[in-house]
Amino acid sequence: MNAHADASQIRLRSMRVEDLAQAAALDRLSFADPWPQGSFEYELKASNYSLCLVAEDPDAAEGQSIVAVLVIWLIVDEAHIATIAVHPDYRHRGIGRRLLAEGLLQAAERGAVKSLLEVRAGNTEALHLYYGLGYKAVGLRPNYYQTEQEDALLLNLDPLDVEVLRNLMQTFTS
Repeated sequence: MNAHADASQIRLRSMRVEDLAQAAALDRLSFADPWPQGSFEYELKASNYSLCLVAEDPDAAEGQSIVAVLVIWLIVDEAHIATIAVHPDYRHRGIGRRLLAEGLLQAAERGAVKSLLEVRAGNTEALHLYYGLGYKAVGLRPNYYQTEQEDALLLNLDPLDVEVLRNLMQTFTS
């Protein structure tokens, strides 16, 4: 792992079949209740309805280059954030923010005009990310995360402001 990599040094790209093992390992590392075996593979096959992106550290060791993963479900005109995870060694560097902004831009290009997600009510790091991008709390799902016995906040970003997202992406290249 590259202890010095920041968001501008990370490459964003579509997830590929060869990324599946690393994506699943990152999911297990990041969540108490990770996605079931084969979920990322399924999402890759559901390409019309799923947007799967990864953040890759080009300087990382072979087989450890995927440092963040994002899956967005495209449901009519909505970009539903299914999962986003950043490797613990790469957090607090803007990588999650950059990956999510890129994913939302791609979702908008495919017709999404708003975004929705659930997040653990106590996940202050994730809430900071989402609120910083303009998401607003619009509801509560009691005991949504059963493993942690924790409520989920339902967050909404409506509308998706493509210009704001593009400007945000510019900050990572300048």
